[in-house]
Order: sequence, then structure tokens, then C-alpha cells
Amino acid sequence: MDRIKIIGGAPLEGTIPISGAKNAALPLMIASLLTDETLTLQNVPRLADVSLLFDILANHGVDTSFQGKRTGQDKLAGQTVDLCARAIVDTRAPYELVSRMRASFWVIGPLLARMGEAEVSLPGGCAIGTRPVDFFIDGLKALGAEIEIERGYVIARAKKGLIGNRVAFPRPSVGATHTILMAATLAHGETVIENAACEPEIADLADCLTAMGARIEGAGTSTIVVEGVPRLTGARHAVLPDRIEAGTFALATAMAGGDVTLEGASAAHLTRPIELMEQAGAEISVTNRGIRVRRNGHGIEAVDAETAPYPGFPTDLQAQFMALMTSGKGTSHITETIFENRFMHVQELARLGAKISLNGQMATIEGVRSLKGAPVMATDLRASVSLVIAGLAAEGETEVSRIYHLDRGFEHLEQKLSRCGAQITRISG
Repeated sequence: MDRIKIIGGAPLEGTIPISGAKNAALPLMIASLLTDETLTLQNVPRLADVSLLFDILANHGVDTSFQGKRTGQDKLAGQTVDLCARAIVDTRAPYELVSRMRASFWVIGPLLARMGEAEVSLPGGCAIGTRPVDFFIDGLKALGAEIEIERGYVIARAKKGLIGNRVAFPRPSVGATHTILMAATLAHGETVIENAACEPEIADLADCLTAMGARIEGAGTSTIVVEGVPRLTGARHAVLPDRIEAGTFALATAMAGGDVTLEGASAAHLTRPIELMEQAGAEISVTNRGIRVRRNGHGIEAVDAETAPYPGFPTDLQAQFMALMTSGKGTSHITETIFENRFMHVQELARLGAKISLNGQMATIEGVRSLKGAPVMATDLRASVSLVIAGLAAEGETEVSRIYHLDRGFEHLEQKLSRCGAQITRISG
């Protein structure tokens, strides 16, 4: 099993290209099920989750082809992919595939909208907390679907097509918003989605669907209005830059010190994280290339943070921010409001010398003068990269095992960091 070895203490200097967002690429790929024409996606990241979704879509009949790179293109640049679901050959998404990635459950919306039926396995548990699919099911029922749950599968039918209606979520859900938005594009009449998630990835999907012929207003706000159309066409769309990757590398620079330009990153998608990083002592500026992050010779200030739905501080940056706070001057508090089990990185950070105590959904971090390198183990995607960030500043050698978690969400992590002077290598086997 691969591991990552880090020798801490080197500041980061240089440029890091920001990949396409995983959380945007996955629903965009699933949207290919809505049309029998080719959907071309640019800036698709090379990630384990993306590769798995290609396999899942192939099970439904989606043909995938990869376009070659252009001369002079950065070897770390995203890929361009053609997806064509000319014929849906299977409307069943089996447990052995869905259980490996929760986002694959989202195929239920496009399959039901286009084919009038879908049988999709319940996705099962999640290491960072429960993520029920009630919102998905209730939303599809509101659109006229008949739904049964049998033997761990959601069986949905709408033989005469879905019917536009009001769908009001009890609270914002990114996955449910993606799913109902896609389903509503082919429904008869108007659908109003209330209390919708406002994440940039929702607006990115809506932009792509609009290019495919959908009629959508309000994406990126809490109310989305969709006027259904008889069919969608092919389109060409570039996946937006990954705000979580950009925030992660910004926090890594704040932790290790240095001067890094995050090429292609959008400051508008990171308003709250940037505010907190600036309070902690990082200098952040917007350039015509992206975001520039600097921290040279200044200590890290202790800052409190609380996760919240977009545009608040994202739960997907909570572990990384905690890594930064382990070196803060004084005491900081981080409150996790989204997932109940997202503090699994705490014990591993403690192995590096961090002083963290937990009280329910609040972590109290007492800053230490320095962290010490040690063997640590990744427990989930974001927790694993928090250990890398801590290792960049720790004295001596840090070795992170179970890094298959990292490969799910970070493209060329070691190469991007080593380009900027980090002493980081992958050890195979």
C-alpha cells in the first residue's frame, strides 16, 4: 500500500495549478445520462472517484473517450472527456458499484427523467457521518415518481414522465439539489426547488445543463426554477476550478510559510476561508492568474472557525484549518456543524504533537511551538490531507499511510507540492 513521506521545514515557493473540482465533475459526468448526444467536459481531474464514476456510467451504457493533450500543455492540466449515452442499456445501479462512492446514487435523477425508471442501490454508511437519502426520495416523489425500497434498492418509476412541482428541502443538501435539478430538466412543466444548496458546483452544473438546452433560473441561490424541456442536446463545458483544493494549498502555504500563486483559483468561491486565513496571519491577494498566498516570518494567530453551508466555512476545509491552528499562538476553537464524525484526524494530529481536546462537535486546539514528525494514518479524504499539511511544518520525517483516500480527491498532490519546494515523495508498496 502506497505511503507519502514528508521532510518538514521547507517553505513553499512557486505556482500550483488548481485542478477541476471533483464535486463539480461528478454531477457533470452524471448529466451525460440526460441526452443521447455527446457531452464534452474539459478540465476533468484525474482522481480515483472520477475513474470509478466512469465505470459506473459505462454500466448504464455511457461511452467515454479521452482527448489528447495539446502541444505545450502543462502535464498537470486536467483532461478533456467525451461522454455519450446514445442508448441507456441498464437502469439498474448495483450495490457493488454504488457502495464504493455515494455520489453515484445521483444517477437516479437522470435515469428516471429520461427512461421513466431506475433501480439504484442505497449507498450505505459513510465514515464521516450519516448522509440519508430521504431528501432525494421525497424530492422525486414530489415530481410524481412512484418509489419503493426493496432489498436495499430504491426502485423508482414514472412511466408517463416526471411532472414539475414545488420541492422544498428541510435543509440545503448538495447531492439532493444536484439530483432534483437534473431530474427537473426533463419534467413536464415548472419545478421550483426551495432551500436549495447554493454551492458554486450547483451553478456550474446549471450552466452546463443550460448549454444542453435546459431552462434554469436561480442556480447558486436558495430558490431554483426549472422549466422542463422535451429533450437535451450535447454541449461543451469546462469544469470550474476546485475551491477545496485551492483552499487546501492556501492553508498549506500558510502552515509551511512561503509565497505561492494558486493558478486559476477563484477568490469569490473562498470568501470565508480567506477571511479566516488572513486573521491567522496569511497575506492573500487576487491576481490575474488566480490567488497569491504569502506568509513570511510571521507567526500563526489562533482563530475560531465554525463550518456552515456555502458561503460559510466549508466542512471540507475543517481538517486542513485545524492542522494550521495546531501551530497557532494561543487557543482556537473549531465547531463542526455539518457531519457528526468529522474529527477522526484529531488523534493522528496528536501523534505529531498537537494538543487538541474534543467536546461534542467542538474541538479546542492549544497551539504548540512546533510539531514533530511521526508515522500517521489517513482516515478519510480531507483528514488525510490535513496530515500532509501538518507534516510540511513538522520537524523531521512524517509518513502518511492509507493515502488511497488522498487519491480520491487530490490530483498530483505530491508533484504540485514538490514543484514548490516541499520535500515530499510517494513510496509504493
